[in-house]
Amino acid sequence: MAFMVKSMVGGQLKNLTGGLGGEEKSEGEKTPAEAQGMTREEYEEYQRQLVEEKMERDAQFAQRKAERATVRSHFRDKYRLPKNETDDNQIQLVGGDVELPKELAKMIEQDNEEEEEKNSVIGQLSNIQNLDLDSLKDKASATLEDLKQSAEKCAVM
Repeated sequence: MAFMVKSMVGGQLKNLTGGLGGEEKSEGEKTPAEAQGMTREEYEEYQRQLVEEKMERDAQFAQRKAERATVRSHFRDKYRLPKNETDDNQIQLVGGDVELPKELAKMIEQDNEEEEEKNSVIGQLSNIQNLDLDSLKDKASATLEDLKQSAEKCAVM
């Protein structure tokens, strides 16, 4: 009962006087370290660890953002799209030299291989509709065999 009266009247009295006078710590008021059940040194070490962990997380996050920006810039170059300043800034923020994760690098490599196949002559022929490459190969090999046989029969050669 005395605690309730003290907290109600004490709070009103502090507001009335503007907090002038001695700062008394009541039982309810504790420092953050005491509230956590730690000594001041332990609390400071805990806070320092929290700051270090946050810095590590921020660095990892920035690295991932730069990796994504690298992938986006790769595809912009590939498809001749305009560059994006934010992607360039993210890459430079990390240090400019960003290595892609293995999975992304494999995806890009496979994509490049597919593009090379499509750009080759056989790849272009396979895009033509109603064209059977197997029958073309068979006809070409048969023609070569015919030429070889006729060359053997030729008296001039």
